[in-house]
Amino acid sequence: MSEAVNSKRHKDYTDEELAAIWVDGPPPQTGHVHVADYDEQWPALYRREAARIRELLADKVLLLEHVGSTSVPGLAAKPIIDIDLVVADPADEPAYLPPLQAAGYRLVIREPGWDEHRALKGPDTNVNLHVWRPGSVEVRRHLAFRDWLRANETDRTLYADTKRHLATREWKYLQNYADAKSDVVTEILARALANRP
Repeated sequence: MSEAVNSKRHKDYTDEELAAIWVDGPPPQTGHVHVADYDEQWPALYRREAARIRELLADKVLLLEHVGSTSVPGLAAKPIIDIDLVVADPADEPAYLPPLQAAGYRLVIREPGWDEHRALKGPDTNVNLHVWRPGSVEVRRHLAFRDWLRANETDRTLYADTKRHLATREWKYLQNYADAKSDVVTEILARALANRP
């Protein structure tokens, strides 16, 4: 579902595993994955979405960050705005989901065994809103990966070339495309974490 870096997703998911985490079942991928050239509007789409989320959740927002490929200037990406949201307890869905759902966000993934991860789709913009618990290692990885790609042209090019190559193939689910990137993601993430201050 996400361009964001996920350590758990460094393996191929079975159909049964995907069905278990998707609230209404995993959507099938039809045709090739669309990887677009960088769009200067992506940061503005994030800022608009972030303002909406902050207005809806107020002090329940402990951290809100634009992550994934659309957060890296110059990087080709699926035109989906990935956002990491940290709340006190993602498992306590009544504490934060109702205002988001009332505004049109839709819960699509529930992974209690993985940092209590939840994911929602946005109401009017193609958004993946990832909800995490405080101290989540995944948020740290996402930010390290994003910041490294923003600063490192060689790895940014490597990642873009990998995505464009994989996008030409047919995939049953979008997650299969994400899984196929795992070797390159692991390689880049290792460099990002090794060089993080």
